[in-house]
Amino acid sequence: MLSRHTLLALTAIVASPLLAEAGDFNGRWNITVEKEPRGRAWWLEVEAAGTRSMRGKFVGAPGGQLDVIPQLRLEGDELVWVFERDGRKLTYRAKTTTAGTIEGAFQREGEAAALKFTGRRAPVLRDKDDGSWVPGKPVELFNGRDMTGWSPRFPGRPMEWFVENGVMKNKNKASDIATAAKFGNFKLHIEFRVAQKSNSGVGLRARYEVQIYGDHGEPPSMHGNGALYSRVVPKVNATLAPDQWQTFDITLVGRELTVVLNGKTLHDHIEVEGLTAMATDADESSPGPLALQGDHGPVEFRKITVTPLVKKR
Repeated sequence: MLSRHTLLALTAIVASPLLAEAGDFNGRWNITVEKEPRGRAWWLEVEAAGTRSMRGKFVGAPGGQLDVIPQLRLEGDELVWVFERDGRKLTYRAKTTTAGTIEGAFQREGEAAALKFTGRRAPVLRDKDDGSWVPGKPVELFNGRDMTGWSPRFPGRPMEWFVENGVMKNKNKASDIATAAKFGNFKLHIEFRVAQKSNSGVGLRARYEVQIYGDHGEPPSMHGNGALYSRVVPKVNATLAPDQWQTFDITLVGRELTVVLNGKTLHDHIEVEGLTAMATDADESSPGPLALQGDHGPVEFRKITVTPLVKKR
């Protein structure tokens, strides 16, 4: 008869390949979705896969915020996570591949169509805002006359922004827009005006949203003006009254983000952990465009200047 210690050892040997396979799901994943209605990218984080402590976070559903996954499990070699919205289940299934990616599909209960997706591990971005980056030549992204250099981000949508008296404005429920130019590390100066309770955002590299929101006089929040949307609350609420022009001065180097609103620092060299709901480009290792959100409410812009940062020689 085998001893108890021998049985435990044999059990560990048999179980270890399964645990190793489950562990392949651990980490952060940037997800590209085939035929996603708004062209958005998703983000997934999994920890302790294959254990009782397994947990995860997701950007993609049931809304645009970062959600803790309420139902997360392994079914054979599949990772399954489920949300419920409006009385229906939203089910996601993914498998790892020999290429080190994950592949899967999203199914909404009661619908036959499924969205297929592929996830790649989020890269390590080693650039730091450590004083080794200097300003290059500023780039004016709004010429004050027309929408040259900008295009809609939602597939198949026309340009629904216009210029009036030197001010860029959006029509009701307009598509998000993005620049043709792409940027890596940079400083951004942007001047905007937003109605009370109106909602917009600035998409850095078309991946990370700094929220624009008319929340004058309200406490800071994860969805408030200047928040790293649904990820980091601003230190203070520096929002001005709705009829006033406001300014963001934003620095992004690698994953390090500093945000100053109307002269007050909201975020000081914080780490951007991953994509937000405005993300349309999942390739974090590459430069990306500047994007503006247009489908949540009226907003105006009058100056948008990006200064690329270059490494000291």
